[in-house]
Amino acid sequence: MSLHSPLHAAHAALGARFTDFGGWEMPLQYEGTLAEHRAVRSATGVFDVSHLGRFLVEGPEAAVLVGRLLCNDLAKIAPGRAQYTLMLNDAGGIVDDIIVWWLEPDRMIVLPNGVNHDTVRDAFSAAEADVRITDLRPTTALLAVQGPGASALLAATVGLAPRRFRVVEQPPLVAAGTGYTGEPGAELIVDADHAAGVFASLLAAGAVPCGLGARDVLRLEMGYPLWGQDLDATTTPLEAGLEWVVGWDHDFTGKGALLAQQKTGVDRELIGFAFPDRRVPRHGFAMRCGASRGTVASGNFSPILEVGIGMGYVAPPPQPADDTVEIEVRGEWFPARRVVPPFLER
Repeated sequence: MSLHSPLHAAHAALGARFTDFGGWEMPLQYEGTLAEHRAVRSATGVFDVSHLGRFLVEGPEAAVLVGRLLCNDLAKIAPGRAQYTLMLNDAGGIVDDIIVWWLEPDRMIVLPNGVNHDTVRDAFSAAEADVRITDLRPTTALLAVQGPGASALLAATVGLAPRRFRVVEQPPLVAAGTGYTGEPGAELIVDADHAAGVFASLLAAGAVPCGLGARDVLRLEMGYPLWGQDLDATTTPLEAGLEWVVGWDHDFTGKGALLAQQKTGVDRELIGFAFPDRRVPRHGFAMRCGASRGTVASGNFSPILEVGIGMGYVAPPPQPADDTVEIEVRGEWFPARRVVPPFLER
């Protein structure tokens, strides 16, 4: 049986088409992916992303535990800020990519991907540390308000418009200047009892309801990875181009494996590409770049660029001069231009 957001009835009333996301029945689209994509890039869109994970970590050793289990370094930020980070296994593989919202010195919210919520939460719960873990999914909704007009709309409707990677708590809301689209805006954790009212206020102010189909196109245009396609437990941050997320000055699970890989070099590399036309690459398509071979991890059509774009892993890592990528589509190879993401500058 699928899980539902507290806003499921509101989505149904708006005519949403639903699909399964990690066991949750969530809106795929309303008016249509292209229209919703356009709304986020030109005005303001609102996504219900309540299927994503979120749990509260509080106690005197909260920061210590986050530092030990996740590879980015909390010493780079402070309470009132958010940080993108990764949970790794002993081999350096990416168990999940995560956002941490640091509320107070001894309180923070950890936001894993929906499919990995239990895995990440259980790792925190099992750790020997003086902390208390509270699962927030059963009692809250999670909204993402994104677009050039998002900050003004948020200020007018909920009175919170945090700057990029800032966190503000004002019950019944916690807001962070984070998102998955490359546009200004914020993500809001809202008490379930207030979620419908907040959602209605955002729509009344002009935010366009958007489904997760548009969100996937938007994130790919920015080169943001998707766990399960671009990242997984066999992929390291160095292979995925995420070394900037690793805080080398502290100890964390998987650090030894990453240091060893840093010395020997990676065996494969995630690269981006863009077709010269509207041809759409798909996950699993074969690809080659110079002497390197691999498969497409993520691919889609960019409505702004009006071409097909994608990312994929190839081995060995291609030479810098290898600027042409070829993708096999239905048994025929088609040329594409190698691109260093993001595909779209914002």
